[in-house]
Amino acid sequence: MNSFSVQKCFSLSPSIFVGLALFVSGCSTTAKDTKSGSTASPDVSDAAIERYIRAHPEVIEQSLQAMEAKREAEQKERQKAALKTKQDELLHDPISPVSGNPKGEITLVEFYDYRCGFCKKAASAVTELQKVDPRVRVVYKDFPILGEPSELAAKAALASYAQGKHQVFHEALLESHADMTKESILKIAAKVGLDAKRLEADMANPKWQSVIAKNRALARELGISGTPGFIVGNELVPGWLDLNGLKELIARAGYGR
Repeated sequence: MNSFSVQKCFSLSPSIFVGLALFVSGCSTTAKDTKSGSTASPDVSDAAIERYIRAHPEVIEQSLQAMEAKREAEQKERQKAALKTKQDELLHDPISPVSGNPKGEITLVEFYDYRCGFCKKAASAVTELQKVDPRVRVVYKDFPILGEPSELAAKAALASYAQGKHQVFHEALLESHADMTKESILKIAAKVGLDAKRLEADMANPKWQSVIAKNRALARELGISGTPGFIVGNELVPGWLDLNGLKELIARAGYGR
């Protein structure tokens, strides 16, 4: 589940009304005008169409459902194509932190925000997966979408990699329910053994903003608009997954045990 709900509005396409007009009138595209020999065109009033819609409202629902299904299918195809072309950026970006088996045959990529409740809920499953499956390598894509505090936490996490404690700090940030202020972030850092003063200085490096911008652009190309988002191979799942869900994602991507 994404960290926010998505609501969509639809406008009725003129093609729907044309189809309804044809249906109501009983006209066929093969029907011929007896006088002119030309193809007959439907001559149905707006009132007749409205009466039909009121009598059969399910037609509108079915049309919208079909349209939405078509859009989703097209989006999935675009997404799969993008995943294929972005594999190197997803799997081998040297600036993206990595945990688990660095040479693992299975790479799980996660897009997340440190203030996202569903990311926090999924964190223990990602940690446990690395313990129970030694084939797994995790690539972390900081994707702060919940404001400046999220960006600050992301910069701190990226900066912590230089001290060799990214994973423990990453997990501590997701476990915390404190506001992501600089003070609270540095306090968490100190608790997990990071040099807080060094971290504070490293957080100011402007390159972290570039990393975040790059991750946002990548997410946009892949159609990821919320957090968390999990990727294995050419399979992408938006939203929270528990341990079984992560294992199923791995299996669908072709890595059964």
